[in-house]
Amino acid sequence: MLTYFPKYFSTRAIACYFVTLLVTSVVFFSRPLPFQFMLFGMVAVCSFFAFAHKNTVEWQRLPPRVFAKRLFYTALAIRATYVVFIYFYYIEMTGAPFMFHSGDESFYHYMGTIWREHGFLAMRSAVKETVGLSDSGYCWWLGLEYLLLGTHVLPARLVKCALDATSCVLVYNLAKRNFGETTARIAAVFYMLMPNMWYYCGITLKETDMNFLVLLFVERADKMIRSPKIKLWDVLLPVLCILAAFTMRTPLALVMAFSLMIAMVFASARQFQTWKKIALGLFFTVWLFSTVGVEIVQETQSLWEQRLDNQSIGYEARSTREHGNVFANRISGVVAAPAIFTIPFSSMVYVEGQENQMMMHGANFIKNVTSGLTLFALVLLIVSGEWRKHVLPLALMGGYLVVIAFSNFAHSERFHFPALALELMFAAYGLSQVQDKHKRWFVIWLVVVCLANVGWAWFKLAGRGLA
Repeated sequence: MLTYFPKYFSTRAIACYFVTLLVTSVVFFSRPLPFQFMLFGMVAVCSFFAFAHKNTVEWQRLPPRVFAKRLFYTALAIRATYVVFIYFYYIEMTGAPFMFHSGDESFYHYMGTIWREHGFLAMRSAVKETVGLSDSGYCWWLGLEYLLLGTHVLPARLVKCALDATSCVLVYNLAKRNFGETTARIAAVFYMLMPNMWYYCGITLKETDMNFLVLLFVERADKMIRSPKIKLWDVLLPVLCILAAFTMRTPLALVMAFSLMIAMVFASARQFQTWKKIALGLFFTVWLFSTVGVEIVQETQSLWEQRLDNQSIGYEARSTREHGNVFANRISGVVAAPAIFTIPFSSMVYVEGQENQMMMHGANFIKNVTSGLTLFALVLLIVSGEWRKHVLPLALMGGYLVVIAFSNFAHSERFHFPALALELMFAAYGLSQVQDKHKRWFVIWLVVVCLANVGWAWFKLAGRGLA
């Protein structure tokens, strides 16, 4: 059993990145990735894989409490440093402390200022008139932050850093309960170093806050299922997280609710006794019909009725709009589902208007690589029958990714984000089960990742008539 991320893996993963970047730059020499985005990718990939090896080796002998504290403060320092750097970077590049093409971000920032500048009633009216249920929660949360801290974006983003550093500890606790101490430390280090987590701390979007809700839900609900006694707070907190998630992203909240029901049904009797299943099943049934609210039911019904049209309409729009990809309408859930744990692929060529994707290409490459370990873990759990011990995180991760696969956001990194922490946790478990005979499969997977990313570069350019 591996207790650390081997240097054998880290050096080959870094080499694979540079080979892939070199191949795409040579093959598509007329549309090379701008050098500044190459630097972002190099820092992301090298720091993740190098420090994943270093930290999992050096921290494995720390006492659990010392490890948790070091994890939290290191994660906080990394995120705060990035937030300050990216603040000035965006001002230099865009003239404002917001990401490239910051439509959503600018909107949330504006909504957040209303409460402080115009009062509570103006905020309530603006939220009611301009956003639906799925966006109201973050508008109110950001409005509260601005009310208390001022409307400058940096204090609110530093709060995100603290939330995400806490999420690191939640991943550690969840993984320890599911897979043991050594695997939990690998999972926590993976999460701490994953550049996607830093990225969303540095912009005014709801992803970091929503991800914290998801991890708090799954960690507390998992504890509730595994505890010999039922405590009221352990029951109420997951319910409150689900309700809050309905005000962030309705499909995600539905998956959270259904994953909890699935966990109660399929969890092993030794782990989750029958009387607990009946008692909690009755509780959640009463809660569902008495407190969930008519608006939530209506929005859920609307999502279900539109499920077949949303994907085809969305991809068709992408294929026909200006600077769109004519191949986009060929994508479907059937195409996306088999690769859902691995996508999105990296944007390693220049496409006008896709600066955010190019900036994130290194983070996406890391996910492409670690997804091989996630898939390995899932195969092991299914073959061994051990999956029933981990029903809740499996149901939440799998359920949400299925929803994304059959939506028109299957290749959007932002919409994959709520499942990423769980994918990294299972990747850590997959790594812990790697033996010498499996190492060649990791190299083969790197070759697949390289070819897939070169193919994706061709797809992006050819679909726009640029290849």
